[in-house]
Amino acid sequence: MTLLADLTWTDVRDRAAAGALLAVPIGATEQHGPHLPLSTDTDIAVALCARLARRRADVLVAPPVAYGSSGEHAGFPGTLSIGLEVTELLLLELGRSASDTFAHLLFVSAHGGNAAPVARAAARLRAETRDVHVFSPRWSGDPHAGRVETALQLALRPAAVHADRAVPGNTSPLPDLMADLRAGGVRAVSESGILGDPTGATATEGRALLDTLTTALLREVTTWRETSAA
Repeated sequence: MTLLADLTWTDVRDRAAAGALLAVPIGATEQHGPHLPLSTDTDIAVALCARLARRRADVLVAPPVAYGSSGEHAGFPGTLSIGLEVTELLLLELGRSASDTFAHLLFVSAHGGNAAPVARAAARLRAETRDVHVFSPRWSGDPHAGRVETALQLALRPAAVHADRAVPGNTSPLPDLMADLRAGGVRAVSESGILGDPTGATATEGRALLDTLTTALLREVTTWRETSAA
């Protein structure tokens, strides 16, 4: 795996000239219950980019974008949100700058709250004739800080998981919560910040899901690159 930040500008010039694509992990700094670190979304995005780079020699991994639109988690200490408009502008300008060097740009966004600004930024970049692809990992199950994200972190950074603090949160179906979520954010529906039940999550589950997500990412990137080259 090659990290962009570890290279010199001449290294980057040569890799870009050989057709390298830049993968940008996009996450957030926001509460994930009393048991998971604020970096959870960012950690997942970074892990997926790293796994992609290990399978494709043409991938360079950019430093992660660790801030995004997390206003729904306001009221929980540690959440740092830059909002929808700033997230879009940040990614737009980042994409323009990256495209000065790289012909192909991949956004890997692991925070659901970033979906709209990431999509808008990518659309604007494509309208400027830049080759941009977006991958957002999807899974079924608890929507936030529940079993799925806990399992993923147990696979990625087990020392950062406080399993003794994992408690069931609001387990109601997400559609039933949307009105209250829109009105008052996560704090209005879950005192712990958890939507779901993280208890019982295992690293084995997390590793299996990471493998599934990596396969999906690799398949999308391969299709994108083959289509672009055609």
